[in-house]
Amino acid sequence: MKKLLSLVLALSLGTIAAQAGCGKVETTEGTLKSFDKETKTLVVEGKDAKAVKITLTPTTKGAENIAALVGKGVKVDAEHSKATLVASK
Repeated sequence: MKKLLSLVLALSLGTIAAQAGCGKVETTEGTLKSFDKETKTLVVEGKDAKAVKITLTPTTKGAENIAALVGKGVKVDAEHSKATLVASK
C-alpha cells in the first residue's frame, strides 16, 4: 500500500512540475501607444482596441530601439506579460 501511495504521489508531483513552465506565447499586434523607460513597460493597443501592458526583460529581442517605435505598428510576443520579441510591422 505504501508503494502504491508513493507512486501516485510521485506521478502527481511530476505532472505539476511539468505544467509549471507552460511556455505559452501570446502574440499581440497593434500600435505601440507608450513606453516607460524607467519601468521598461510598454502599452500596445491591439486590433480589438484593448490596451495590453507588457514588461521588457533583459533577454527581449528587439528592445534596443523600442523608443523609436512609439506610435507605430508592432508585433509583440510575450509569456506571462513578459516580452520575448518586439518587432515593427
